[in-house]
Amino acid sequence: MLADLPESSTEADASVVRVLSYNIRSMRDDVGALARVIRACAPDVVCIQEAPRFFRWRKAAARLARASELVHVTGGATASGPMVLSSLRAHVERTEDVLLPRTPGLHQRGFATAVLRFGRARLGVLSCHLSINEAERYGQGKLLLDQLAGMTGPDVPYAVAAGDLNDRPGGRTFGLLAASLQDGWATKPWGKEHTTRLGDPPQRIDAVFATAGVEVLGCGVPMGLPGVAETDLRAATDHLPVLAAVRVPAAPAPKTP
Repeated sequence: MLADLPESSTEADASVVRVLSYNIRSMRDDVGALARVIRACAPDVVCIQEAPRFFRWRKAAARLARASELVHVTGGATASGPMVLSSLRAHVERTEDVLLPRTPGLHQRGFATAVLRFGRARLGVLSCHLSINEAERYGQGKLLLDQLAGMTGPDVPYAVAAGDLNDRPGGRTFGLLAASLQDGWATKPWGKEHTTRLGDPPQRIDAVFATAGVEVLGCGVPMGLPGVAETDLRAATDHLPVLAAVRVPAAPAPKTP
């Protein structure tokens, strides 16, 4: 049994937010199992990768959100795969889907981004799925950091970025991100580390990152979490999810003119 991961909560000076990152392989597997895993994780925010992008993709996104007891915030085909879902606890302040420069012969990539408010805490959220090509991936890592810098400021001091990096902790792009952001697993490991499908060679290629000032309370693959069955993890998709609990301080009150 896993040690307890902090539950969502809101206090006067901070909010605990549960962030889930999950590559769902275009919902080509067992959607019931996928929804059960998501619900058992009780997330406030879900950063999805490989959301449906083609025929009737909005209907598929709505189906997943409904089955997971969440709402669609942004992304899907409009971000070329990344998507953000949230619980009703989140107040959506703004969203933006970004398409990244594309190398001929490689897949289009993008970011799904949102600013969400939990009580007095404002949190920028970015869902990503980086390239399998090393050079393109590294450039996308730089663009990710630029995007977070553009999302954050005095009114939104904190952010998380989560997704399928197609890179390992020893890789150049993973290292680039970890040098500027908190790698959730490395900061406060919880659960299991490796995110590749059960039975595949163990690798950590999915991650949750946080900007400075966010307190990581625990982060890892929720194997053993009550309600997360190994049979569902095997049936849901070809990646394992990453669940993090973070404490986000309240944003400073705006200055009176």
